[in-house]
Amino acid sequence: MMGRRAQRPGLARPATRRRWLPRLAHLLLVVPLLAGAFGVPQVAKGDYLSDALAQQKALSARIAAERAQMSRLSTMQSNLSAEIASTRNDLNTISASLGDLQNRVAKLGAAVAVVQANYAITVASLTELNNQLAAIEHAEQQKSVELQQRKDLLASRVRAAYQVDQTPLLETILSAQSFADVVSDVSDYLEMGQEDQALAAQIVHDQQVLATLQQQTTTTRDATDQARLEIAAQKQQLDLEVANLNQVQARLKALQAATAKALAAQQAAQGELARSKTALAAALAENGKAQAALKEQVDKLVAAEFANGNIPSVYNGTLQWPMGGVISQPFGCTGVPQEPPLGSCAHFHQAIDIVAPYGTPVRAAGAGTVVFVGYNPYDAPPQAWIIIIAHSQNLQTWYAHMQPDAPSGIYRGAVVSAGQVIGYEGSTGHSTGAHLDWRVELNGSFMDPRLFV
Repeated sequence: MMGRRAQRPGLARPATRRRWLPRLAHLLLVVPLLAGAFGVPQVAKGDYLSDALAQQKALSARIAAERAQMSRLSTMQSNLSAEIASTRNDLNTISASLGDLQNRVAKLGAAVAVVQANYAITVASLTELNNQLAAIEHAEQQKSVELQQRKDLLASRVRAAYQVDQTPLLETILSAQSFADVVSDVSDYLEMGQEDQALAAQIVHDQQVLATLQQQTTTTRDATDQARLEIAAQKQQLDLEVANLNQVQARLKALQAATAKALAAQQAAQGELARSKTALAAALAENGKAQAALKEQVDKLVAAEFANGNIPSVYNGTLQWPMGGVISQPFGCTGVPQEPPLGSCAHFHQAIDIVAPYGTPVRAAGAGTVVFVGYNPYDAPPQAWIIIIAHSQNLQTWYAHMQPDAPSGIYRGAVVSAGQVIGYEGSTGHSTGAHLDWRVELNGSFMDPRLFV
C-alpha cells in the first residue's frame, strides 16, 4: 500500500518542503528565544559556573591572605628597622653595657632571619597567585573559544533557516494532504527546536562562566601587580636592614676589641702598681685623703645650693647608667690591691668602674645641678678631672677620671637633664687606664650605684 503522499499526486508537496519548513518555523521561534537568552540572564546550571564561582571565592581568600601576609611583613620590617636604629644609636653613644648590646645584636640577627623567612613565604604566595592567574587566563581563553564555536554553530543554523525554497509557507501548509503531514512537519521542527534551545542555553551558560573568569583574571592580575610592587619595596627595605645589621655587628666588634684593649692596659697598669709596694702605699694614702677632702667640700657646696633653693630636698625618680661599656670593677669588696680598706674588707671599691673606648660620652645619670666641675684640688699630681651633680639635698653622683674638657653649658651651678652629655671618658688622675669611676652618694655615704638604676 502506498503512503499518503502518493495517494494525491495532484496535490503533492514539493520534495524540498520538509527541508525548509522546519527551518523557517524554527527561525520564527528561535529568534525570540535568542532575544530572551541574551537580554534576560538565565539561571545557569551548577556545573562549570558553580566551579568558577567557587574558584572565585577561593581566589578572594587567597588574595586576602596575601595582603595579610604583606601587612605582617611590613609591620615586622618597621619594628626591625626601629630596633636596629635604636641599637646603632646605643652603640655609637655606648649608652648600654657591651654585654646587653651584644645580646641585642644577637636578637637582631634572629629577627632578620624571621623577616627573611616571612619574605620567602610572601614571595611563594605571590608565585601561587601568578600560577593561578596563568590557569585562569588559560581557562578564559578556552571558554572564549568554546563560546565562539557555539555562537558560530547557532548562527549557521539560523542563517540556514533563511535559505528556504521559493514556495510560500502558506501554500506549503495548505498543500498538505492531511493533518498528519502537518503534525509530522511540526514534529520535525520540535525535534530541531529542542536541539537549538539547548545550544542557546549553553551559550548563555558559557557567557556567564566567561564573565566570571574574566572578572577573576582582572582581580588576580591587579592583585599580583600590586603585590609585586610591594614585595619589591619590601625586598629593598630588607636588603637595607641586612646592611644596617652588618654595620651594627661590625661596630659592636670594634667596640669589643677597643674595650678589651683598654681592659688589658688597665690590668697591666694595676699589676705594675701592685708590684711596687712603695708606690701602692702612696697611692692608697693619697687617694683616700683626696677623696675625703673633696667630699667635705662638696657637702658644703650642696648645703649652700640647697639653702639658695637650687636643689630639691628629695629626688623623685631613678638614675640611669652614665655610660655603656664593660664593668671592670664593681662596687664592694675587691681584690684590687690599690683600693683602700673598709669595714671587714681589706680592699673596698666605693664606685663602679666602666671601661669603654677612650672619649666615650659620659651622661648625667639624672636631672640635677652641677656642684663641682674640674680637677680634684686635693689630688697629688696628676689630678683627676671630676664632675659632681646634686640631684637633691641628700643624693649626689660623682664622675671621675674624665677628660679635662667640659662640654658647653657644663659649669658649676648649671642645671642638667638626665642623659645630657657632661664630659668624656678619660684617664686623668691616678688612673690605671681609660675608664669612668661612677659613684652615688646618699646621705653622706657612698652606695652601690646598681641600687639606683
